[in-house]
Amino acid sequence: MRCDRLWTEARLATMAGAGLGIVEDGVVAALGGHILYAGPAADAPAFDAAVATRCDGRWITPGLIDCHTHLVHGGDRAHEFELRLQGASYEEIARAGGGIVSTMRATRVASEDALVASALPRLDALIAEGVTTVEIKSGYGLELDTECRMLAAARRLGDERPIRVSTTFLGAHALPPEFAGDPDGYIAAVCDTMLPAVAERGLADAVDAFCEGIGFTLAQTERVFAAAKAHGLAIKLHAEQLSNQHGAALAARYGALSVDHLEHVDPAGIAAIARSGTVATLLPGAFYFVRETRLPPIDLLRRAQVPIALATDCNPGTAPLSSILLVLNMGATLFRLTVEECLLGVTRHAARALGLGGEIGTLEPGKACDLAIWDIERPAELVYRMGFNPLHARIWRGR
Repeated sequence: MRCDRLWTEARLATMAGAGLGIVEDGVVAALGGHILYAGPAADAPAFDAAVATRCDGRWITPGLIDCHTHLVHGGDRAHEFELRLQGASYEEIARAGGGIVSTMRATRVASEDALVASALPRLDALIAEGVTTVEIKSGYGLELDTECRMLAAARRLGDERPIRVSTTFLGAHALPPEFAGDPDGYIAAVCDTMLPAVAERGLADAVDAFCEGIGFTLAQTERVFAAAKAHGLAIKLHAEQLSNQHGAALAARYGALSVDHLEHVDPAGIAAIARSGTVATLLPGAFYFVRETRLPPIDLLRRAQVPIALATDCNPGTAPLSSILLVLNMGATLFRLTVEECLLGVTRHAARALGLGGEIGTLEPGKACDLAIWDIERPAELVYRMGFNPLHARIWRGR
């Protein structure tokens, strides 16, 4: 059987089926950028490969997926970090004009080229750890031109580097100064002006919102969801990070791909996302950085069989983190996730959180040939180590 690329003498963690889908003596074959075969060498057909690579017992996993980032932005918020060290809370800083609005000011004055240039080092750090798909949100423009410029910059990153970029419009991230005291007026602008323009220009794959006491109410969030549905865009939500606003249940009612953070989600919210098939995306980097103390209810999520994804939440204010491997360790050490849960969280479940479960996230025929090849003895090493990158090779679309 003809194929473009063939990897032999490998151990596979296919992430398909039960557990990690371990194959001790495995083969992966690719044709036209897609997986032709991934499984035991004993069951593989005879391949005629243009390029064949012996892996010498190395492990192959699907390329890793970072399904929640704010990678594109202007400036940083190191000063706010200092304030938090002195005792100020995230909410206090935000209400004093810092937080998201601080990044908004820096982002509004940045050109598209500048946004791309500043994001590339963060993207390169993820790529260096085996990431082959990344989600990037807007949300630091809070007006049409800058939101579109952010999304265009995010799209360009997928041209600048060999990586798939999924973009999310997060206009409902914070209240800009122009609408001080008028959150309903701003939400109307998001729904009636910004979101239709973003959809018409094809700049976003999904729509997100920040449903929180310092963000937007449940009713305002629902207006955003209705507008997203009207324009054929998928839905995601920042939910229950700082308080329980019942956003998870609302997102489930609208068939959201994922609800993210969830430290304060209640049993009713978990039951709702379990019924809808919505992914719970946990962000241990933000939990760590803001020194949160309330853990997401992991046991309840497990019992409800809610798929759990992990992501960096790479952003300038609450998670200046561009290491997906460190996220794996944090998921285990802070949230007590198992090795299996952590690895599925950055592959199969992360793909589902982006609506891409049929295309990436597992080593199965027909899916994109996105691979990470590791110099490890067992998959647990990817979760166990800190500050150590055992990536041997990264393959994107068979290349």
